[in-house]
Amino acid sequence: MTDRRPLAGLRVVEMGALIAGPFCGKLLGEFGAEVIKIEPPGHGDPLRKWRYLKDGTSLWWHVQSRGKRSVTLDLRQPEGQRIARQLVLTADIVVENFRPGTLEGWGMGYESLAAEHAGLIMVSISGYGQSGPYRERPGFGVIGEAMGGLRHVTGTPDRPPSRVGVSIGDTLAALYGVIGAMMALESRRKTGRGQRVDVALYESVFSVMESMLPEFDAFGAVRERTGSILPGIAPTSAYRCADDTYVLIAANGDSIFRRLCIAMGRNDLANDATLAHNDGRAARQQWLDDQIESWTRERAPAAVLGAMEAAEVPASKIYSIADIVADPHYAARGMIRQIRLAGGETLKVPGVVPRLSETPGDFAGGGPRLGEDTDAVLRSLGIDDAAIAVLRRAGVV
Repeated sequence: MTDRRPLAGLRVVEMGALIAGPFCGKLLGEFGAEVIKIEPPGHGDPLRKWRYLKDGTSLWWHVQSRGKRSVTLDLRQPEGQRIARQLVLTADIVVENFRPGTLEGWGMGYESLAAEHAGLIMVSISGYGQSGPYRERPGFGVIGEAMGGLRHVTGTPDRPPSRVGVSIGDTLAALYGVIGAMMALESRRKTGRGQRVDVALYESVFSVMESMLPEFDAFGAVRERTGSILPGIAPTSAYRCADDTYVLIAANGDSIFRRLCIAMGRNDLANDATLAHNDGRAARQQWLDDQIESWTRERAPAAVLGAMEAAEVPASKIYSIADIVADPHYAARGMIRQIRLAGGETLKVPGVVPRLSETPGDFAGGGPRLGEDTDAVLRSLGIDDAAIAVLRRAGVV
C-alpha cells in the first residue's frame, strides 16, 4: 500500500540524544519520512532509561522514538564515523543536537558533507547556536528557558522562578527545526541545493516571548512573575471554586466579558462603561478578579463550567492526565492512541499533530529496540555480514 503521508520517500538521519533533536525526528517520521536514529552501542539514547520504565525501557521512549529505525554506531571510533558519513550521504535531512564543532571533529561538518551532497539539509539544534561567543557552551532546554526569558516570568511573585512542567525549551527548538527543514526542502525544490538550519534553544524560547522586548525598549518595563494572570489583559485567570479546585475563565474580549457578567448576575459590571474595553478592565484587574472569584467560590466546578458554556464564555477545568484520558473530545479527535509493545501489552500514547485533511500523519508501534535495524541498514550501504561481524567484535556497532 502506497504511503500517502507528505514526507514519504525522504530519508532522515537522526544524530543526537534526549529531547530536542529526537523530537524533531519524531515529527518528521510521523509524516512519512524514514528516520534512521544513530545510537551508541550498548546503552543507546539516555532517554531509554528516563522516568518510568517498563521491561527496562522508558515509556517516554515509545512516544519520542515511535516509528524510527535504530542503528548502533560508536561515533568516537574512526570506522563508526566513516560509516555514519556514508549513511548521511544517502539522506535528505540530518538532524543533530551535538555541541557545535562536534560533527566537524568527526569529519561530518556541513560544508564537508555538502561538497559531496549538494542537496543535503542539516538541522543543527544547540544551546546557543552555531556562532557567537557562547557557541561552545553546553546547553539544555532548561538553560534555554532561563536565558530566553521564560523562567523569569513563570511562577508567582513570592516564589523562585518555576519550571513550566515539561521540556518546553527543547520542544520549541524541535518545532523550529521542523519548520526550518520544511522551508529548506521548498528552497531545495527550486534550487537543487540544501542548507543548514541553525536552531538555538535560547532563541527558540525568546522568539515566543510576545511583547517583552518592545515593552522594555519603549517604557523600561520588565515583565515579572504574575501567577495565573497576564497583566494588562483582563479578565483571564484561574478562579477557586467551592471545592477548592480551580477553573480557568478567559473573558478578556469585550463582548465575552459582558456575557460573563450577565451569567454571574452582575448587570452592574456588564453595564459599567469603564469596564467595556480591556484598558479599563486592566486598570482594575485585581478587583475584577476578586469579583469573579467571589461568584465561583460559591459554586461547584461543574456549575461554573455549565454557566460558562451556556453563556459562550471560554472556560475549562484544569486537566490532569486522568482528565485527559477520560475526556470524550480527546477520544473523538484521535488524540489518545494505543500501541502494542513487543511483549504484547498495550500502551496509550498521544496522537499526531497537526491534522492534515488529505495526507495525515500516522505511526505504527513504539520505539525500536536498540540496534534493531543495524544489520539491515549497513547491508543497504553495501557492508556484508562478515564485515558487520567484524564491526560488532570491535564494538563499532
